[in-house]
Amino acid sequence: MGDPASIGPEIAVKALLNEHIHAICRPLLVGDAAVFRDIITRLGLPAAVNAIQHAAEAKFRLQQIDVIDLQNVDMAVLEFGKVSAMAGNAAFEAVKKVIDMAMAGEIAATVTGPINKKSINEAGHHFAGHTEIYAHFTGTKKYAMLLVEEHLKVIHVSTHVSLRQACDLVKKDRILEVTELLRNGLIQLNETNLKIGIAGLNPHAGDAGLFGTEDEMEILPAVEEARRLGYEVDGPVPPDTLFAKAATGYYGGIVAMYHDQGHIPFKLSGFKWNAEKQQMDSVKGVNITMGLPIVRTSVDHGTAFEIAGKGIASADAMLLAIESAVQLSKNRQPL
Repeated sequence: MGDPASIGPEIAVKALLNEHIHAICRPLLVGDAAVFRDIITRLGLPAAVNAIQHAAEAKFRLQQIDVIDLQNVDMAVLEFGKVSAMAGNAAFEAVKKVIDMAMAGEIAATVTGPINKKSINEAGHHFAGHTEIYAHFTGTKKYAMLLVEEHLKVIHVSTHVSLRQACDLVKKDRILEVTELLRNGLIQLNETNLKIGIAGLNPHAGDAGLFGTEDEMEILPAVEEARRLGYEVDGPVPPDTLFAKAATGYYGGIVAMYHDQGHIPFKLSGFKWNAEKQQMDSVKGVNITMGLPIVRTSVDHGTAFEIAGKGIASADAMLLAIESAVQLSKNRQPL
């Protein structure tokens, strides 16, 4: 469901009204039936809600949205676009439920809507985001965030930490670990180009130690070890040229050293802003958590509180996230 005060419920319903989604999988929603009934009525969407308690009760019919109803939202006090502990708890409980279902083998894959980190934390669930929630409740120690769009596939050495901490986390073993996770992800997504570009950390990838030593002391040894393992890799490559080459398809995937190094060029590629309408025409991007024992994909955009409940949210990223989850579930590799 994502945060019930966000665009999450809207894009979930819009995605499940797509005939293609029903052709490739049997989709059901986890969250609050009342939230989905409200958004359907509010926006005049051609759908009805089938509230259930177990996956086995789902009917999987187009325009009849199966919802595992957790009943965590009081609709009398829910406000679109507002941070609240109630909304944060509802979002968290929905995530925890799908993790439990996937770990029990009741479902083949999980897809998450956007959550608000402040709301989650106000509800007493102290996690930096979805990735950390999944890692905690699946007992996963080695994991990474992989962003997928038509032209770019970007994995991150670190994500939700300060920039100072991110620099300290650029270590050979971690870089090698996420490179392996990226290669596995490309294979599971049926990508044929397995050439990987590994970004430098410092300007000009350190310029032979002139602008920092991490590139020579940590990144280059990881690149050399990856080559010894038989991976086709380049690096450390200055980021300002790496992403330009990747956008043309030169690399099948990229290893970014920290959150914004990967996210900014990725969103420049997948997010299309309409200056005249002052809204996004399209938001394309999938967030995949690699290294988990279950499949987890997500939209790679936020809660968009400013347009929640207005009916103008794009479901593009949710459609891509579902398609990616289906693909990954077919090509699961043992961990």
